[in-house]
Amino acid sequence: MMKMKQLHAERHVLAITVDNEAGILAKIAGLFTARGYNIDSLTVADISENHAISRITIVTNGPPAVIDQIQAQLERLVPVHKVIDLTEEGPHVERELALVKVAGEGEMRVEALRVADIFRAKAVDTTTGSFIFEITGAPEKIDGFIALMRELGLVEVGRTGIVGMMRGAEGA
Repeated sequence: MMKMKQLHAERHVLAITVDNEAGILAKIAGLFTARGYNIDSLTVADISENHAISRITIVTNGPPAVIDQIQAQLERLVPVHKVIDLTEEGPHVERELALVKVAGEGEMRVEALRVADIFRAKAVDTTTGSFIFEITGAPEKIDGFIALMRELGLVEVGRTGIVGMMRGAEGA
């Protein structure tokens, strides 16, 4: 029974601090591709005042042994400073941003506004026939909002991918 649990794929959020240099994202994505690991979500941004350091957040799935292997291989890459498995480290916050375009008229338009209000989504663009809503939150919240908007005239969705951070006063 214990062996089965070890093979179970788990979702992990990895925060990777790297030198902000050309090709680093390709190296990291290549590491996943070469070994057949899937990336469910990927975000990257410059995080230092002098633009020397970037933070990459990757969401992936796999058994604990595979996640440990991924982490070890990432740590061996020269431009990588630190790899933190937020999932293993403990309580953390995850957020995502999405832009959701919904077209409709009459009652469907009114209902889209009601649903957006419930989800605390903000209309950032409006025309006589459509809205673009901005919504932030946990991925499950965004999934729920999109599912409801499908019934109300969903046209298009753009999502940023997950960004995560450990709770508490200490930095990564």
